Amino acid sequence: MEVITISQSRLTILKQLARGLATQFGNNCEVVVHDLSRENIENSIVYIENGHVSNRHVGGSPSGVVLDALKHHSEDLKDQLAYLTRTDNGRILKSSTLFIKNDDGTPCYIFSINYDITNLLAFESTITSLTSCPGDDLDTKKEPKHITQDVNDLLDELIEQSVELVGVPVPFMSKDDKIKAINYLNEAGAFLITRSGDKVSKYFGISKYTLYSYVDINK
Repeated sequence: MEVITISQSRLTILKQLARGLATQFGNNCEVVVHDLSRENIENSIVYIENGHVSNRHVGGSPSGVVLDALKHHSEDLKDQLAYLTRTDNGRILKSSTLFIKNDDGTPCYIFSINYDITNLLAFESTITSLTSCPGDDLDTKKEPKHITQDVNDLLDELIEQSVELVGVPVPFMSKDDKIKAINYLNEAGAFLITRSGDKVSKYFGISKYTLYSYVDINK
């Protein structure tokens, strides 16, 4: 007789919910399940419906949200609801991320819903152009978060964000600037990615020993 673990039961329920949501809201609704207990986090996607929305599939790499969950798993992670994301081909998605936790509070799965609202935004823009009047204040909107398809692209994006945070080109960075950038990468979970230390140390023109000493400085 096969014994079904609590974790397997949770995954079965999440798959059922994913199928239901994707069927209810149609082809524009992508639902993704990430398994945070897998040894290789670079293949965290264990189930996906309507993967064509972000062009991802089972066995795909994690997003920045997944890395953040793994890096800060001991903290009180809260669900992130109704925020904007962006795909590689420029599609805009309305996304929600739910952290599914074990009895001890440790996140074991991430349940993500990504609805493609690109066409709706275009329609909204058309309506706004008809209804707005000169002098109306423009709404300020947050820049959508990018959904990467490959873990190497994710690392490149995190490195770019670290440089933007410092505000100084790498050739002109001081030691303190590099420590700040590397601390950002560490907090973002970048070093959970395989061989990320090699790429980061090369990018900032430092040795791996120096890299990890900078990480230790911020502990």
